Amino acid sequence: MRREQLLAAAFELFAHRSYDEVGIEDVARAAGASKGLLYHYFPTKKDLYRAAVQRGADLLLERTTTPPGTPPMERLEQGLRAYFAYVEEHADAYGALMRSGVGVDPEIAAVVEATRDAIALRLLEGLPLAGVAEGPAVRAAVRGWIGFVEAIALRWIADRQPDLEALRHLAATVLLAALTSAAGATPRDG
Repeated sequence: MRREQLLAAAFELFAHRSYDEVGIEDVARAAGASKGLLYHYFPTKKDLYRAAVQRGADLLLERTTTPPGTPPMERLEQGLRAYFAYVEEHADAYGALMRSGVGVDPEIAAVVEATRDAIALRLLEGLPLAGVAEGPAVRAAVRGWIGFVEAIALRWIADRQPDLEALRHLAATVLLAALTSAAGATPRDG
C-alpha cells in the first residue's frame, strides 16, 4: 500500500517535471512519507523513476486493451482512441519521456521497447488484410508505424492540432496503407 502511494506520487511529479527537477524529498513529501521509507522500496532515484515509467507503460497497455473477439478494425480504432486519450491526459509525462532521449538509459529504453513490442503484437494479431502472413516487411511496417504514432502524438502535444479524432483517422489510414504495401494485399473489412 505505501509502495503504491510512493509510486503514485512519483508518477504525478515526473508527469509534470523533468527527472532532474524531482528530488527524493519531493516524492516523500508528496506521499506523506519519510525518505527512509522511499529508499526502502526504491534504493535509488533511478529505480523510482524506472518504476514510474513502468507504471505509465502498464497504464497505457491496460487502457488500450480491447475485449477479446473485437473485430480487428474496431480494435484498432478503440486502441487508437484510448492511446490518444492517454497522451492527452499525460501529455507532459509522455512528451518528457519521448523527448528525453529514451535510448540514453538502457533500463528506461527497455520499458519503452517492451511497450512498443506489446502494441506491435496486438496489431499483428488478426491483421485486417486478406491472406497476410506475418513476415519481416509486415513487422517492419508495424514498428515504423508505432514510431509514426509517437511522432504525431508529440506534434499534437506541441500544437494541440489537429483534433485527436483526426489524428486517430490519420494513424489508422497510415497503418492500413503501410500494411497493404508491406503485405502486397488489400484491406478487408473487419
